[in-house]
Amino acid sequence: MKYLVIVSTLFVIGSLLGWVIELFFRRFISQKKWMNPGFLTGPYLPIYGFGVVVLYAVSNIPLGITIQAWDIVVRVVIIGVGMTLIEFIAGLIFIKGFKIKLWDYSNRKGNIMGIICPSFSLIWLAVGSLYYFLLNPILVQGISWISENLIYTYFVGAVIGAMCVDFAYSIHLATKLKEFKELSDLRFEDFKKEFKRRIKELRTREK
Repeated sequence: MKYLVIVSTLFVIGSLLGWVIELFFRRFISQKKWMNPGFLTGPYLPIYGFGVVVLYAVSNIPLGITIQAWDIVVRVVIIGVGMTLIEFIAGLIFIKGFKIKLWDYSNRKGNIMGIICPSFSLIWLAVGSLYYFLLNPILVQGISWISENLIYTYFVGAVIGAMCVDFAYSIHLATKLKEFKELSDLRFEDFKKEFKRRIKELRTREK
């Protein structure tokens, strides 16, 4: 039970904070405007939730390496590879399954299918290193405290429940791509706008 609470809490924290980070990244760096950065309607990005769980696990699971310097190096490398792998798997699922690009690195050097690229892998490596050296000790203490005060698990459960409902709705919306072949390979935010516009047109015609 304790480990389930820990994993669930990490997932929720990562999903919520990841959404905030992406929101400001798109506002001030990439898109230059306020927009929902995720596949889901609500303020959470599950891919960051999985990322935080991986960061926590890699940072705290014993690797059996006796030399501390090598232990740190191996952990940091595993973190960088793990975060890149999560990004690749998530991007591949949506591109192959729904013909939707949640992000696009096609204009970056060394990219693979526009899903991952060396520059962002280095960013994940740097972020993972900052987490390992700065945030992990604090998070370990905080998560341990939460796991012993189960009243906070109600909040975690409520957020996960909302995410599940939101995910089901968003998957339903994504499957509508099959009805509009010409919308294939759009970025998801563009697809949502176009899909809503077409639904409005259909409703207007019915009247």
